[in-house]
Amino acid sequence: MSGELKLVIFDVDGTLVDSEADIWLAMVRAFESAGLQPPPREAVAAIIGMSVDVAVARLVPEDDDALHRALACGYRNAYRDLRLRKGSAAMSPLFPGAREMLARFKADPWTLLGIATGKSRRGLNSLIEAHELEGMFVTTQVADDHPSKPHPSMIEACLAETGASRERTVMIGDTSFDMEMARAAGVRSIGVSWGIHAAQSLRADILVDRMEDLPAAVDALMRIDA
Repeated sequence: MSGELKLVIFDVDGTLVDSEADIWLAMVRAFESAGLQPPPREAVAAIIGMSVDVAVARLVPEDDDALHRALACGYRNAYRDLRLRKGSAAMSPLFPGAREMLARFKADPWTLLGIATGKSRRGLNSLIEAHELEGMFVTTQVADDHPSKPHPSMIEACLAETGASRERTVMIGDTSFDMEMARAAGVRSIGVSWGIHAAQSLRADILVDRMEDLPAAVDALMRIDA
């Protein structure tokens, strides 16, 4: 992995960490605290990756802003309580091979790493600290500062902060929102099959089944524009 500067942007939930179970549990508690029947687990899985406010509005499509705000607040409180009780590392463990894969990218002086996630800044910082990933990512974009995926704002900010070109940038994620965001921003995409959305729904430029194959997949996309 050498040559011109390239930027590799990662989603977090379902791509780097296995967090689906506790996202589901926090959403269940949010609905229960609002006196509502929780949605099916597959419905919650379908909105993982979106910002919380957009996600709860998708789960409860009725035009009730007060209810949406209450559910979003309830979810954030429940997720925070789970994080404080279990710890970020136990709550959202890295997928096997993720640390080694990131280290391979980081070892290449021509590769910059970034994050584009629906998490809050507090949640992402807690996760990075818990997994001792400080200094791994040169740009980190979170839901606090941007419209929800699939709006391209997060990728646009990554490009602006790093100076990378669209032709040398790749978005890696596990949801259709990640892939749609990449297309909207005009960058390449790699879908991973171990995450939350069904692999066949991703419509990625490349689909990867193994964590260790991500560096080679990025290089393959870079050669397309060489």
